[in-house]
Amino acid sequence: MGFGFQFTVKGEYALFTRPEFAVERVSYDVPTPSALVGLISSIYWHPGVRYIIDEIRVYHPVNFVNVRRNEVSEKLPPNMVKEQMLGKRTDMGIYTKESISQRASLLLKDVYYGISAHFELTKEKDEEQSEEKVYAILLRRLKKGQFFSQPFLGCREFPARVEWVETLPKSTLDYTADLGYMLYDLQYHKDDKGRALDRAEPRFYRPHIENGVIDVQKWAKESLRC
Repeated sequence: MGFGFQFTVKGEYALFTRPEFAVERVSYDVPTPSALVGLISSIYWHPGVRYIIDEIRVYHPVNFVNVRRNEVSEKLPPNMVKEQMLGKRTDMGIYTKESISQRASLLLKDVYYGISAHFELTKEKDEEQSEEKVYAILLRRLKKGQFFSQPFLGCREFPARVEWVETLPKSTLDYTADLGYMLYDLQYHKDDKGRALDRAEPRFYRPHIENGVIDVQKWAKESLRC
């Protein structure tokens, strides 16, 4: 196991979208490991570093709130981006007046989590890169509150307040349940030449929360057989 670290995450709202709902957005009860990996990566990312979530502690009761959000009903076509990169003049805009769509969302309100994680170095690491060096950089950025992009809780409009802690507080939440199948991560495959493919395969695990604590690796090993 690589170097471990802990931090707390707070936010007014969070939305960890369930993939089975195609139109209306509905959040999981707790954050997914992939969402938390993305949050850490916004603080310090390197292709040679792989983050792994070990434990999630839930400090506040799970409280849902229903809101309506304005979204757009279309995406920017990739072909337009490629044409722009080739120097062709193309209209890259999405006009909200024409594609606006109001959708209901079931959000989490007033969230507070404690996260225990570790990292491992991958084959893409630099020659001078070491676990000690990565740990020092990550720890410095966590302590100073630095980030490359604003950490968020599932959606970019829900910013997260991240704080490094030496030891995670104990959870006093009386919450024990089977959370059902949840998204664990997206696994990218490579072709015969070792190049990453565009498509990704979602992997799901079935965690249980026991007195406000989720042992992520325990349930991942049982569900993913890894």
